[in-house]
Amino acid sequence: MTADPPPVTVAPPNLSGGRSVHTDGTTLGLAHSVADLVDLLSTVGLELGPDEVATTRLIHWQGGGPAVWAESPP
Repeated sequence: MTADPPPVTVAPPNLSGGRSVHTDGTTLGLAHSVADLVDLLSTVGLELGPDEVATTRLIHWQGGGPAVWAESPP
């Protein structure tokens, strides 16, 4: 039996529109798109496609889901 991968947290967009990505107490990096997120997740062996990141229970989205990447300019 294999262990379940640790949950991933995607933080709300920062001022540049990027979202910090964390898993198991470690920061994986800053994603500016779903493609960036998929790339970051692959570095820890979590192979998800762009459509899967929106539906998996492994990702906890803070400040909006996978469609939210940048705040509208003032």
